[in-house]
Amino acid sequence: MFNFKNTSIIILIFVLSLNLLLDFSFITNNFGKNLREFTFKYVVPFKNIGNLEKKIEELENINRQKLAATIQVDEKNINDLEENIQKINKEKIFISGDRQIFVNAFNNLNNNLNNNLKKLEQNQTTFNQIFKKIDPSEFDMMFKEQRKDLNYGYDGRFNIYDDNLSVKFYTPIGDTLLYGITNTTPGSGYLDIHKDNLILVSSSGIIGYSKKPLNKPKFGISLKQIQNNLNNFIDITQFKKSRHFDDPKYSWLKGGWYSIKDVEIFDGDIYVSYTKEVKEDCWNTSLLSGKMNYVYIHFTTLFTSEECVNEYDNIDDEYNAHQSGGRIINLNNEIVLFSIGDFRSRYRAQSESSIFGKVLKINKKNNDYEVVSMGHRNPQGLFYNEDKNFLLEAEHGPQGGDEINVIKLDYNSMQNFGWAISSYGEHYGGKNAPENKNKYEKYPLHKSHSEHGFIEPLKYFNPSIGISQIIGLDNEKQYVVASLKAHSLYFFEYNYNNKENNFNIVKKLDIGERIRDMIYYNNKLYLYLEDTASLAEISFN
Repeated sequence: MFNFKNTSIIILIFVLSLNLLLDFSFITNNFGKNLREFTFKYVVPFKNIGNLEKKIEELENINRQKLAATIQVDEKNINDLEENIQKINKEKIFISGDRQIFVNAFNNLNNNLNNNLKKLEQNQTTFNQIFKKIDPSEFDMMFKEQRKDLNYGYDGRFNIYDDNLSVKFYTPIGDTLLYGITNTTPGSGYLDIHKDNLILVSSSGIIGYSKKPLNKPKFGISLKQIQNNLNNFIDITQFKKSRHFDDPKYSWLKGGWYSIKDVEIFDGDIYVSYTKEVKEDCWNTSLLSGKMNYVYIHFTTLFTSEECVNEYDNIDDEYNAHQSGGRIINLNNEIVLFSIGDFRSRYRAQSESSIFGKVLKINKKNNDYEVVSMGHRNPQGLFYNEDKNFLLEAEHGPQGGDEINVIKLDYNSMQNFGWAISSYGEHYGGKNAPENKNKYEKYPLHKSHSEHGFIEPLKYFNPSIGISQIIGLDNEKQYVVASLKAHSLYFFEYNYNNKENNFNIVKKLDIGERIRDMIYYNNKLYLYLEDTASLAEISFN
């Protein structure tokens, strides 16, 4: 009986084993060798649900630990979040309040961070804390050191077709300029042309040239970097001074006060303006020049001054380095014109001995200068009409009162355009603001220029449009002026010889972004758009 029982058990075990092997063989034949691992792990032990659930739980715990180690977004450990973001080699930076640029900037980071994007976006306080420790200029400096190309891809989704013109947009691909002048990010820049190539100088001092001439068909624009020594004049030390996170007085300030201000290429030379820290916390706008070269550009000082405006110690107890001017116009091989704003040190604009609030004529041979015009607040645009020998100057007003002025270069005496005595704008807050009472006593902002001995503007804008560069087109009576605040181009006609009814705006074109700079080349306008660090090309049909 004992032997029979044992024999039955052995036979039963043998049958079950054979059945299991046959099942396994069937599974293997049907699913193939590539699924063997799946079979061993999940088909054979399917009866042991408890063990499988335990394994899944262990895997989930491991994944949760990896996720926590990667982003560590919890309210109790915000410092670890900041440290983690800095460790990702500072390759990208997200943009406060702009999801699309945030995603583009972080498109190379790990998936775990992207999965927490929505939660991070909502934490504005965290963003501000991060920007205290990581300045966008750091990324631009890294980008400059690595000599990476700037790539812009054609994006037909945003094309504009309007009567006799069309607008194409070229948006950044991959690495993007991040150090902005008005916005925290992305970066700002200025444009010019050299030998059919587009030249871009960023606000942080990166210089690039287009690998293909602009007169060739293109689906994108790729700019190769040119090494340069601009860091010897303005670098991350000045860039980081641009932002005052902890000072309530400057709570409105987001962008960079201190930066490159313009570029112009003339007769084989390149000219760049910048805000110079003359001494600790004391600034002016200065001018550099160098030989244009696609490998390396060595800049030297063409014009500067010991006069500067102190950020903390000044007569009116106000300061704004956005009001710095910096536009450059070469008249010939001997003379360059240069604009300087008042840095909100208003009284200097009416002081003949001051360089602030002026358009200067600088001798390139000996660096001597003289004042062409005064009474300017913040000259953001200059265009030279060589045939009639005059300048069109565009400048920011205060709260309203942006101006287009005509400066005659054959005039024998200094021309005065009235700031800060006359203006069609108002001090910020207006006449009824208690803090403006003393300001209006010193700087009344009369609503006439001519009645007080000043030159009237050719055109003024109320409200302000945030006026920027001004350009002449092929027809000598046709011009265009760009705007930052209004995101638009204003095409206008101006007849220098006609003293009455000589100004007429013929078209306003909404571009949709702040237009920091523009150039005219080969019957096309090229724009630098600083809300997305993009380029635009306008063709005339």
